[in-house]
Amino acid sequence: MPRSRSGRVRASGSRHRTQDTRPAINGLSARALSEITQLERTRNYLQPGDVGAALRLWKDYVHRPERELWRDYEGGYPYSDCCGDPLEARALLDTVTRAMSPRSARELRRTIDRSDVVWNRPAPPYGAG
Repeated sequence: MPRSRSGRVRASGSRHRTQDTRPAINGLSARALSEITQLERTRNYLQPGDVGAALRLWKDYVHRPERELWRDYEGGYPYSDCCGDPLEARALLDTVTRAMSPRSARELRRTIDRSDVVWNRPAPPYGAG
């Protein structure tokens, strides 16, 4: 059987890499993303994709209606078994920012702060809305 041409092999897209493990976090530089990837590979409390997943979970959680957030506060987050606990995700993000270089941590904190602003906004007056 003749050998395949190298161009044909490259065009087929077959790679040994099974999945892309680079974090997809908007607003971060390549340096910060590289540092997150390195942390996810070297820290025993992280797996590839954990930081991006934690950021998405926290962002999705804080954008939920306030009545649901209050219910979660009263009785605990009901979906933590299947979807993860957003408060634990937020704590993980704090841990990761402390492990990063100051410059990259600042970039990640800026992204986290966008969701934190939503989380900490004051409630509208009773009867408004």
